[in-house]
Amino acid sequence: MQDAKKLFSKKHPNIVLDAIPGHFVTPNSHINYYLDMSKLKARQSEAQEVAKAMAEAYVASTVVDTIVCMEGCEVIGAYLAEQLTKVGVLSMNAHKTIYITSPEVNFTGQILFRENLKPMIKNKHVLLLLPAATTGNTTGRMLDTIAYYGGTITGISAIFSAVNRIHDIHVNALFTMSDIADYKMSSPDNCSMCKEGKPIDALANGYGYSILR
Repeated sequence: MQDAKKLFSKKHPNIVLDAIPGHFVTPNSHINYYLDMSKLKARQSEAQEVAKAMAEAYVASTVVDTIVCMEGCEVIGAYLAEQLTKVGVLSMNAHKTIYITSPEVNFTGQILFRENLKPMIKNKHVLLLLPAATTGNTTGRMLDTIAYYGGTITGISAIFSAVNRIHDIHVNALFTMSDIADYKMSSPDNCSMCKEGKPIDALANGYGYSILR
């Protein structure tokens, strides 16, 4: 694999995304860049900047009771709740504060909320926060899960998204395909890198990547 490229947000140049070229296999597709968001999710100052930028997509008339965080976005989620409160976003919760929670994903890929977390979803206005949406398949399943548990989606926020809408809901993303001109994503049976005989470099998901060679 080659060294990472630095991608600077057009609107927020202090937010930097590392794009690592290679042949990566994700649960739903093959991609030619792994977008490393670990620093944005784990460093206090960077997570706070991401949250501030994400909060700009929501106006005071928006209602957010719960932020559901996917794949290690809880630090960003906490700062996002703080920023939304500052800009006047409403919460219908009794204590006028926003829940930050995450679902459980078991070994079969089933997404669920346990009994103690169900009250944070049922009859709540839910903002879904995720690092990346590529095909939209996993995000779509998450939206279905939230609806199953009685939640209403207020919005979707992502650091990167290759799609504009999922289940007819707009994805508010800090980085899009326009930021990575040569980004390629394909189904496993239609991967140009596989057809060219290029070996797979790593397995990847929202938590990181594991090198195979």
